[in-house]
Amino acid sequence: MENPSWTTIELNEGERVDDLERCGYKIIQDTGKFCFGMDAVLLSGYAYAKRGEKVLDLCSGNGIIPILMAAKTQAERFVGIEEQKDVADMAKRSVAANGLTERINIICANIKDTEEYLQKGVFDVVTCNPPYMINEHGIKNPDSPKAIARHEILCDFEDVARTAAAMLRPGGRCFIIHRPFRLTEIFETLTKYGLEPKRMKLVHPYINREPNMVLLEADLMGRRRLTVERPLIVYESPNCYTKEIYDIYGY
Repeated sequence: MENPSWTTIELNEGERVDDLERCGYKIIQDTGKFCFGMDAVLLSGYAYAKRGEKVLDLCSGNGIIPILMAAKTQAERFVGIEEQKDVADMAKRSVAANGLTERINIICANIKDTEEYLQKGVFDVVTCNPPYMINEHGIKNPDSPKAIARHEILCDFEDVARTAAAMLRPGGRCFIIHRPFRLTEIFETLTKYGLEPKRMKLVHPYINREPNMVLLEADLMGRRRLTVERPLIVYESPNCYTKEIYDIYGY
């Protein structure tokens, strides 16, 4: 059932409301600032949280991962950290309009400052869909929301790993999605901060194409044992998702 708050919500110029097809939840997006992509949906399907657990989402964007995980799990509490003020504001309004303020809190801050806002070592799960690109090469406007979402301008992967390790309880789980070409660096950085890679799933656009995304779970102070899972194939043919992708989206 649609929350009545959506019928009265005021949108800023360029914003729209999209249906998430989960529990009647919707989300505010802005093509000029931030719209979630398939990577966020895949991460929300790969990560898991148990009843009563606390989840921290770093680089939260418009709140897509906390909102989707609120629909899919029985986690007690979600916190999203997003530095860009306008994007964090979209997330806060979506959370309120979905009636999720008792479960989801959005904080506008750089992830490097997370410890100023939250207690260390209390989260069961950390999720992050971080900027993938290493530097600012080719960026016309480094201050644009899209550039910040895609490039390591405000934070880098070491900031993600350091913050995740600080905020997780021992044995807590960190879930990320990233690019395969950075796997060596990712593994080195995770283990540097005591996050042991436990599961890995490569994502291929087609069955005969190289992977272009990788999903990872790393556990804080976990044993050194990695399971490489069956790969995920996105498309059966052009514009036709595989059954597994339809299941993740909830169609």
